[in-house]
Amino acid sequence: MPVIAMTQEMGSLAKDVSLQLADALGLAVMRHEAIERVADRAQVSTSLIGRLRDGKAGLVERLTTDKRSVALYTAEEVFSLADAGNVVLRGWGATCLLRPVPHVVCVRITRSLKKRVEWLMAHLDTDDAEFAEAEIRRSDHAHASRMHEQFGVTWGDPVLYDIVLNTDRVSVESCVEQIRRMVNCPEFAETPASRALLADMALEARVRAALKEHPQTRDTSITVQAKQAQVRLRGIVLDAEEREQAESVAAGVPGVRGMANELRLMSSSRRFASAKQT
Repeated sequence: MPVIAMTQEMGSLAKDVSLQLADALGLAVMRHEAIERVADRAQVSTSLIGRLRDGKAGLVERLTTDKRSVALYTAEEVFSLADAGNVVLRGWGATCLLRPVPHVVCVRITRSLKKRVEWLMAHLDTDDAEFAEAEIRRSDHAHASRMHEQFGVTWGDPVLYDIVLNTDRVSVESCVEQIRRMVNCPEFAETPASRALLADMALEARVRAALKEHPQTRDTSITVQAKQAQVRLRGIVLDAEEREQAESVAAGVPGVRGMANELRLMSSSRRFASAKQT
C-alpha cells in the first residue's frame, strides 16, 4: 500500500504531480474533507487555517488561535490517512511526520523563483511581477516558520527527502515516472515492521488528540509512546486525579490494547510554589 508524502510550494507544480501520480497509481489524495475535520475539531474556520498556512493571518488571529490543537489534529489526520495506505499526502508537514516510516516515499517538488512567479502571474491573470513574488516569498516564509516551529527542521533541507525534483528541468510526467520507480524500489517495500511502526505512530497521534480534546486533560503536557498498541504515558502531572484522568482518556482511544502509566506527581512543595506564582 504505497504512501507518498510530498511538499507543497506555490507554483512548483507539486499539485499537478500529486494528481497525476494518484491517477497513475490508483491512489487517494488528502482532500478538503480532511481540512474541514481539522478545522471542526480545533473549532476554527477552514479559511483561518488557510490564512495561517499561507502566512496571511492577522496578528490577533495568530495570537488567539490554539496552534498546538491545529497541529495535533492535523497530525492525527495525516497519520490516519497514511495508516490506511494507498495515498498521496501533499503538504501539512507530511514529509516530516512520516519521515521515520521506511516504506513512505518523501518527495520535494521545487522550481526556480522566476518560474514560480510566472506561474502565479498567469494563475492570477496579472502582470504585476512584484506582487506575485511577494506572495510567493510570504508563502515560503510561512512554510519555513511552521516547519521550524513544529519539527525543528530547516524547510527545504534536501536530507529530509528521498528525492528532490526540479520542474524547471523535469516535466510533470517525468516526475511521476521517477516517483513511481522509487515506490517500486525494494528500499521502500512495506514490511510487517514498517507497517507496525506506522500503526503505532497513528495510535500515538490519536491518543495525543484525545487528551487535547478532553476538558480535564487538554492542558496536560505529557509524552505518549506506543509499541504494538501498548501505550506508555510519561511526564509530570499535578495530582493523582489528573494522572488517573489521563490514563482513562488514553485507554479509551480505539486501538489501545494496553497501558503503562508512568506519570509522576508533582511534589507538594512544587505545587505550592506554582500556585504562589499564579
